[in-house]
Amino acid sequence: MHVPASMNRKWLTLWAVLAALIAVLTWGVLHVVSPWPPRLLTMSTGAADGAYYQFGLKYQRILKANGINLVLQPSSGAVENLQRLNDGTTSVAFVQGGLGPLTRGLQKQADDTPLRSLATIGFEPVWIFSHTLDLSGGLSALTGKRVAVGVAGSGNYKVAVDLLRAYGVIDPQGQPRGGTALVNEGGLAAAAELEHHQIDATIMVAAPQAPAVQRLLANPALHLASLVQTEGLARRFPYFQSISLKRGSVDPQHNLPPQDVALLATTANLVIAPSLHPALAYLLLEAATRIHHGASLLNRPGDFPSPMATDFPLAEEADHYFRSGRPFLQQYLPFWAAIFVQRLILLLVPLLAILVPLLRILPPLFHWKQQSRLFRRYGELKYLERELASRVLDDAGRERAHAQLDRIESDVAHAKFPLDFSDRVYTLRQHVDYVRAQIDRQINHPTEHSSP
Repeated sequence: MHVPASMNRKWLTLWAVLAALIAVLTWGVLHVVSPWPPRLLTMSTGAADGAYYQFGLKYQRILKANGINLVLQPSSGAVENLQRLNDGTTSVAFVQGGLGPLTRGLQKQADDTPLRSLATIGFEPVWIFSHTLDLSGGLSALTGKRVAVGVAGSGNYKVAVDLLRAYGVIDPQGQPRGGTALVNEGGLAAAAELEHHQIDATIMVAAPQAPAVQRLLANPALHLASLVQTEGLARRFPYFQSISLKRGSVDPQHNLPPQDVALLATTANLVIAPSLHPALAYLLLEAATRIHHGASLLNRPGDFPSPMATDFPLAEEADHYFRSGRPFLQQYLPFWAAIFVQRLILLLVPLLAILVPLLRILPPLFHWKQQSRLFRRYGELKYLERELASRVLDDAGRERAHAQLDRIESDVAHAKFPLDFSDRVYTLRQHVDYVRAQIDRQINHPTEHSSP
């Protein structure tokens, strides 16, 4: 079939533009709108002997079961975790309450920060252990004592210094008074020093599951301070809450603690960097529910994870999760299958938005193109018929005319015209035969067709 080169070029251009549009749309959906989640994720935890790290191990196992390799980054504590989030060297981290802008009343800073909280995941009480010190009336009794306050620059250190400053144990510039010695140790190291009487007291900010806390709670020779001013301190420091460790909750058999203990507590936040893939945010929230949903010494089942009292603005994914649960597809499909189907839907919707109108346009466009094709052949025949009527063709002219008729016949014979074009195609073929007969008549009766 002979098709004019100009027609070929037009159709090729149309299909090339359409293919390019689909390719750009596909690339945009798959790489910008809905890229694949990375299979490697970093989490900044805390000291290897702390509760944050133990939590991190649980997250690691759950994410591994979903095809995600979670790399744990031990740190000196929540302050370093926050620094890593801000400088982009980690994607998710545990951050102690009181370090973010919301619990410090810094609304503008909260509006400007790109960091987001997925949830609060549990209480982190201020545990103050000593041998015989009576701290029920306040921390002023620590003046002149050796007190472990955590690693310098850690969240533990910040809370300890805030409290000691409030009670006058250290001055407003952070200098100890009355011979007080601040020991920069935390976790199991501080617990060991207290047990060996190398320090007089330790101030720990940690979850009740922390190994150091569990170790000290189980030691009957040590005393856990119950503060009578917890409500007042919670008003003074907005990131604190007043909670109670109930009598016998640690060890009912030995009645530990022997009475209710009034504690100050912050809440631990699961905080994400802005670069975290939304699908991984939902996966982390699901893991947080599995890990932190149960009861502990300080909370009932279902209290955590929670969208309340976060240090940073709540992530959109978290808001959706706590309102409506997991995304629909993730409720019924494995994680990666749900992601694949979601991306497929995101790809098909805009493609259908293009293809459906296009499919509506193509039939009439094709009809018009075929009709135009027939009309062009009619035009060629009409021109040839006029030429025959106006003059007698020489041998070369007749040869060209026959070749033109052969081309028209071949084109019509090989073209796939719709059925409703049958009558017009048949008429065109008759017209070709008529013009061919006119040419043959010129050979037999040349004078009949001479020019006037």
